[in-house]
Amino acid sequence: MLFFMILAIANGLCIGGSRSINGKLAQHDGALAASFWNHLGGFLFLSLLLASGAAAFRLPLDAPWSAWCGGVIGAAFVALNGFALPRLGTMKTALLVIAGQMLAGALIDRIAG
Repeated sequence: MLFFMILAIANGLCIGGSRSINGKLAQHDGALAASFWNHLGGFLFLSLLLASGAAAFRLPLDAPWSAWCGGVIGAAFVALNGFALPRLGTMKTALLVIAGQMLAGALIDRIAG
């Protein structure tokens, strides 16, 4: 259990660092450009994992349509974060994103539950 808790904290550190880097990039090149470079970097990293055999690839053709929305939502998240972070600062943006995640989780639980 401790391993997974440490893994979750490391994930949070990566998200915070990524937001800060994307925010600075958005200030310099614009939010859409920051989103593009963020997703291109992720694509190249995952491509290396797949090419090395470290990850198996299976196209989930039977996945529901909502599962395919993750990439679009992720790109929108990075772009919106790129607009907000330079204007609000890292701490306020992070707290508001967490508040939005909690609200979305509660709504999803209410609708799906």
